Amino acid sequence: MIDAFAKDNLHGRLRRDREALLWKLDGLSEYDARRPLTATGTNLLGLVKHMAGVEAGYFGEVFDRPHPEPLPRWQDHDGSDLWATEDETRDQIVESYRHTWEHSDATINELPLDAPGHVPWWPEPYSHTNLFAILVHVLGETNRHAGHADILREGVDGRTGMRPEHETQIDQEARAAYRAKIEQAARSVASARA
Repeated sequence: MIDAFAKDNLHGRLRRDREALLWKLDGLSEYDARRPLTATGTNLLGLVKHMAGVEAGYFGEVFDRPHPEPLPRWQDHDGSDLWATEDETRDQIVESYRHTWEHSDATINELPLDAPGHVPWWPEPYSHTNLFAILVHVLGETNRHAGHADILREGVDGRTGMRPEHETQIDQEARAAYRAKIEQAARSVASARA
């Protein structure tokens, strides 16, 4: 009974965080969805593309259930999974991510939490694992990158949040006053300790 509860709960949170990550693309221009927003080149569409590869690997290859579509291998460390090329459309990347969900969901639904898996890119003895550990790992990765996307999106146009139904209108004056208050506190402490 606890296994079914744990599996349903973790799977539900994974679904929620997937949607949150995709929502960060809503309403953005092609440029804003693709442009590098950090010194390392992190971008919103690249995060979605990356997570498609992560899920395909962890819920596919790890359980000997290869993903039916070719996806970039993030383990190759060439960075190709972290940005969209000129030949890739936003729709293609989003659709690829959604197809990956279907494949991942089938693995999660069909296997028990203690189903053994092997992660060839993890060092021994950690490479031998199970569905529970992989579900927790991928949930953490998805949550982490959805958080990155939230911060990046805030930098583009000020929008924040996990879901559109929880978003409120941005009060620019209140936001600026709040930020100024935090800035003043930081400067005050820094000058007192200098």
